[in-house]
Amino acid sequence: MIKKINRKRMSFLVFLTCALLLCFAFYLELVEGLDPCPLCTLQRACIAVGGSFALIASMHNPGRVGFLCYAVLQVLFFSIGGALAGRQIYLQSLPTDLVPSCGPDLDYLLEIFPIFEVLRMIILNDGSCAEVLWRFLGFSIPQWTILAFLLLTVMCLLQISNKLENEIASKSKSVTAE
Repeated sequence: MIKKINRKRMSFLVFLTCALLLCFAFYLELVEGLDPCPLCTLQRACIAVGGSFALIASMHNPGRVGFLCYAVLQVLFFSIGGALAGRQIYLQSLPTDLVPSCGPDLDYLLEIFPIFEVLRMIILNDGSCAEVLWRFLGFSIPQWTILAFLLLTVMCLLQISNKLENEIASKSKSVTAE
């Protein structure tokens, strides 16, 4: 049986995991020279936002409702990031002749189009995300990233389920005490 998870420590562990993932992403970019594609950039943003919510939760130490809100927001952003990584894995698995044509770079798109149109264009049309530039143990960057998103989501769901279990247990104890 899992003992009570200290939500401040778990939130900080989620933040620390996100920080390490971002550090590694910047290492690959700045030291190894791998420029991130638009989907990679969006995945980084999901990690950064989810990790920021985890840091705020660990420092703020909210009550029941606040803690649940932070955890749900983290799960939301980690799930979106996982979906983006899944899309990139799909693009990388396509035969060369089926890969969508590459669009302009992200900076240009953001200058010309509204943000939601840019997101739609990146997710549906960008072939630059299909190129595999780096592998470790046979897995590409988005394959490792989807595993990281899965791990982060599970960590947040463990916090939520543990919190809910503790609340149910405390309510049942107070009912039996009456």
